[in-house]
Amino acid sequence: MKIAIGCDEAAYTLKEIVKEHLVALGHEPADYGCYSTDPVDYPDVAFKVAKEIQGGKFERGILLCGTGIGVCITANKVRGVRAALCHDCYSAERSRKSNDAQIITMGARVIGPELAKSIVSVWLESEFQGGKSAGKISRIQYYEQKEFEEESELEEADQQSGTSC
Repeated sequence: MKIAIGCDEAAYTLKEIVKEHLVALGHEPADYGCYSTDPVDYPDVAFKVAKEIQGGKFERGILLCGTGIGVCITANKVRGVRAALCHDCYSAERSRKSNDAQIITMGARVIGPELAKSIVSVWLESEFQGGKSAGKISRIQYYEQKEFEEESELEEADQQSGTSC
C-alpha cells in the first residue's frame, strides 16, 4: 500500500524509523517532509498529507510531531479526513475498526520507536468493520457536510452584501 507520511522537526527521527518499518512490511511510504531537524511549521506538512488523502492519492497517512496533537488537529480540518491520535495499539486498532480513520498521528515525545512500529503495524492490519459504527461515521459526515453548507451560505451572503473581508 502507498502511504503518505509527514512530520515536523521534533519527530524527524521517528518518521525515518517508521518509514523503514513501512518498507520492511512491504509498503511504499511517500515522504512529505520534513527532511531534517530544521524547524518547520507542522500545519503545512499535515495539511499536504491530508489533502492527498482527501484527493484519493493515498488510502492512508501517518503524521508525527512532538505530541501528535497539532498534526491531528490540522489534518481534521480537511473535509472528509478522519485523523486519530494514537499512543497505544488498542486505540490504533479502534481508530480503523470503529472510526475508519485514514490518518494516524503520533507524538515522538510521547512514545518510543518500538511502540510506534507496533502501533503502525496494528493500524495497517485493521479495517473498518461497519456495523453499528457505520451509522456513527455517517453522522460525522452529515455534520461535516452541514458545517460546509453553512459556511458556504455565509460566504455567499457576505459576497452579496459586500461585507466579505
